[in-house]
Amino acid sequence: MKITLKHSLPILVFILFAQGCKKKENPISVANNKLSLVGIAGTWKLVYGEIRENDSIELKDLSQADFIKILNNDHFAFINQPKNGDEGFYAGAGTYELDGNAYTEILEYIDYEEIRGHRFPFQIEIKGDTLIQSGVEDVPEAGIKRYIVEKYLRIE
Repeated sequence: MKITLKHSLPILVFILFAQGCKKKENPISVANNKLSLVGIAGTWKLVYGEIRENDSIELKDLSQADFIKILNNDHFAFINQPKNGDEGFYAGAGTYELDGNAYTEILEYIDYEEIRGHRFPFQIEIKGDTLIQSGVEDVPEAGIKRYIVEKYLRIE
């Protein structure tokens, strides 16, 4: 039996249609409203940062610095890089735990000794390509008690 273009075109269309109907893997894996480690792994750029402390609200000035957070399956790192010069550069890293939307950072590498080893519990949510992290940073020995909201866009 000879297969011609006339006969193979419907077969090709069917194959392409069937491929399009396959369930695609979503890189942001959410099951029963619980995020997975795969869903948050990646590189995220801070696009909004809010700190509420006492009666004041401070917004992070993102016109002067770039702030990214990198997450793999069990570690995180963050970097604040000034756009001009080196004044204001800081970074930190550690491990994290994820249980549903409860995300806890254990800060292990930072130049501020009073918060080294501290556990920071947050709630996270992913909406499309945006990760929203919020919670209270409470470190009495460092005099820190503030509520933060951070919004990140996935860049990698």
